[in-house]
Amino acid sequence: MTALHADQVTSLPQGDVRLLHSPVAQRLLASTELARIAYVASDGTPRVFPMLFHWTGTEVVLSTFGGAKVAALRARPAVAITIDAASTPPEVLLVRGQAEVTDVDGIVPEYALAQHRYAGAEQGAANVASVDHPGTRMVRIAVRPTWVGVLDFQTRLPGGTSIEDFDRRGQS
Repeated sequence: MTALHADQVTSLPQGDVRLLHSPVAQRLLASTELARIAYVASDGTPRVFPMLFHWTGTEVVLSTFGGAKVAALRARPAVAITIDAASTPPEVLLVRGQAEVTDVDGIVPEYALAQHRYAGAEQGAANVASVDHPGTRMVRIAVRPTWVGVLDFQTRLPGGTSIEDFDRRGQS
């Protein structure tokens, strides 16, 4: 599916996965903003962890070398992800889905792609080479969006409010 036009975007409700094709979502998915993944830790408390990501066109892929978050994601795979730009007005992509956690011998391919996007070709290659050793094991965390929200604070506002209602917030 190609990018949606502004009038098509405003008619879609928050939660519609077709919002991934909105201009805001496409900009953020191609950006070097961090993805912040929210999950429930093994002790039952909520956590948010910032990570580099790669968008495959169907999945948000995050890569790690293990740790407590991997065990927590295996036990409770429901996650929320935000990718946002601290611009004025801000742009925000909200994604919910199930984390599919896979152990990988060697470097997760999307890890290398993310390193190149975030750091540039030369530094990205150096970053990957610094961890690519015999016996390296990584974890691939893939989230296929089942719910998508977009906020641009111009046409799409929190809570589905109108621009007029949003402008009146906090007033009696």
